[in-house]
Amino acid sequence: MIKVRKGQAPGQLQRAAFHERFMQSFFDPAFAPESEALGRLEDIAWKAYKEGRKAPLTRRAGKGFADPEYPISVDWLQARSRLRKAQAAWGRASTRSRVLLVNGSPRNDGTCPGEISKTHRMVQWARTQLEGAGIECDVLDLSLLTSEYGRRIHPCKGCVSTAMPLCHWPCTCYPNHSLNQVGDWMNEIYELWVAAHGVILFTPTHWYQATSPLKLMIDRLVCADGGNPDPTTTHGKHAGEAKALEMKGWDYPKHVAGRAYGVVVHGDVAGVEDLRRNLCDWLDWMGLIDAGAQARLDRYLGYYEPYATSHDALDADKALQEEVRNVARAVADAVAQLRAGRLKVPDRALKRPRPK
Repeated sequence: MIKVRKGQAPGQLQRAAFHERFMQSFFDPAFAPESEALGRLEDIAWKAYKEGRKAPLTRRAGKGFADPEYPISVDWLQARSRLRKAQAAWGRASTRSRVLLVNGSPRNDGTCPGEISKTHRMVQWARTQLEGAGIECDVLDLSLLTSEYGRRIHPCKGCVSTAMPLCHWPCTCYPNHSLNQVGDWMNEIYELWVAAHGVILFTPTHWYQATSPLKLMIDRLVCADGGNPDPTTTHGKHAGEAKALEMKGWDYPKHVAGRAYGVVVHGDVAGVEDLRRNLCDWLDWMGLIDAGAQARLDRYLGYYEPYATSHDALDADKALQEEVRNVARAVADAVAQLRAGRLKVPDRALKRPRPK
C-alpha cells in the first residue's frame, strides 16, 4: 500500500470561536429577545460539533448493499431512491423527452442590480423552442445561489483524489450536520441531470472561465463520473478500504452518460472559445453526446461596448438569437434520434485503455 504523507490537521474551533460562528446567523437585533433559547440551541450544536455527528439520522443499509448492516445516512438513502426512480423513468420509452436548461449566470432581478441577465433571456428562447417541439423542460437557475435564502452548493472536497471509490454517487460529503454544512442543493440537481434526455448549458464568461455557481455544480458532479454507488463498500470515508477497491480495478461507471448536450457561451471581450471548449470537453468526458456543430455556440455580445447597453445589443443581434434557438433545435433532434436508436456513438463499444 502506498505510504501517504500527512500534514498537520486543522485544529478544531474552541468554544469561544464556535460561539462567534454560531451567533453570526443571528446578528439581527430582532433575535435578541430569544437569546436564552439561542443559548440552549448553541449548546446542542456545540455537542454535535464536538462529537462529529455528520449524519445524526441513520438506518441499517439493508438488502442490495455490500454490507447490509452498515448504518447509512437517511438523507443519502432518500437521494439515492430519487435518482433510481429518475433513471428508471429516463429509460422508459413512454416517458416524454426532457431537456435540462442550466442558467449559469449569477445575476437575476432579485440580486443587487435588480435586472435579469442576458443568459436568462437566452434560456427562455431555448425553452420556448423546445416546448413548442413537445419536449418538457426543467430550468436549473443557478442564480438562485445569490438571491434565495438558504440556497447553497457546498464545494467539492476532492475525495476522488484519495481514491475513486471514496467518491460516492450521490455525494455523501453533505449534509454534514456537525459542521452546519446543510441546505445543499446538489441532490436535487443530480436528479435533474439523471431525468434529462438532453442538457444545455448557458453561461456568461467570467475572467476567461465559468461563473462561480456553474463551477460549483461542475465540481460536485464528479461523483457522476466514476462515483461509487455503494458507500458500505468503504464504510463511509475509510480511505484504506477505498484504495484497496481501486487497486483491484475500478470500472468508473458513468452515471449520466447517454444524454445529448448543447452549450451556449457568451462574453464581451475575451475567453468565450476557451470556456466553450472546456465545457464541451467536460461533457464529452462524462459520456454525454454532442448534438452537432450548431449545438456548440460561443459568441461575443456588445464586443468592447459599454455594459449599460448590453441588453440593447442582444435585442439588435437577431442572428445570435436564432443561433441560440438552433442550439435548442439541434439538441431536440439529437434527443429524438437517440431515443429512437437512430443516433449511434461511433466509439461507444471501444474500451478505454486508461479509464478514469
